Amino acid sequence: MTTERDPEKRQTAEGLLLSVGDSLSAIQREVVACRRCPRLVAYRERVAREKKREFRADEYWGRPVPGFGDPNARLVAVGLAPAAHGSNRTGRVFTGDRSAAFLVRAFHAAGFANQPTSVRRGDGLAYRDLYLTAAVRCVPPDNRPTPAERANCAPFLERELKCLAETRAILALGAFAWDAVREIVPRAYAVQRPATPFAHGACATLGPGKPLLWGSYHPSPQNTNTGKLTFPMLVELLQGIRASYSPGPTPRGSQP
Repeated sequence: MTTERDPEKRQTAEGLLLSVGDSLSAIQREVVACRRCPRLVAYRERVAREKKREFRADEYWGRPVPGFGDPNARLVAVGLAPAAHGSNRTGRVFTGDRSAAFLVRAFHAAGFANQPTSVRRGDGLAYRDLYLTAAVRCVPPDNRPTPAERANCAPFLERELKCLAETRAILALGAFAWDAVREIVPRAYAVQRPATPFAHGACATLGPGKPLLWGSYHPSPQNTNTGKLTFPMLVELLQGIRASYSPGPTPRGSQP
């Protein structure tokens, strides 16, 4: 059970803060304040200053983007990183761009979202039985984080997985997220790194009583416009993931 209190902190040899009695709210605050990657800090702030003509009147978020969703979720979905004029503008993961529009419509069709759109913070979107996060929390140039940048963000995802105690499945959106999750699960769940290669619909077993790791093509326009990932493909996968852990106890505070 998570609390809203600031957790007790301890320092690692790398200088990263790990938390004793951690909470999602504490992680979210630390994510938003993070400045560990100079290249990403400079880029996210430059994008927020220069803006895209279409969004010239908007006040860009321009900071790291925290996770969002149901703290009692049985499904945790992990993306790559914020989009320059999507989450880096709106401040909420998978919000305000074409990837978000495709993904959230699928979440809604599969029963994980209360509405089919994700436009801005405060638009009424709520996830049921789903927590949405990312492998990297700042927008990277050319959508390509470096290995060091992914490693700097890894403790945030590790801590989220440890806080999300009801998790029955993890959905990696794209090969980058798949590899990021595979690197983290040995620390998050005390299991071996799964060897299963990435594919749409791939499923890796982490061990008895542990979540299943599922893979999906990323809902980027490059994939959705070419038909590599279609709307029925994603909805079918989401329904199959839910079926893998249902019937079962309904998580606290969530709808079945």
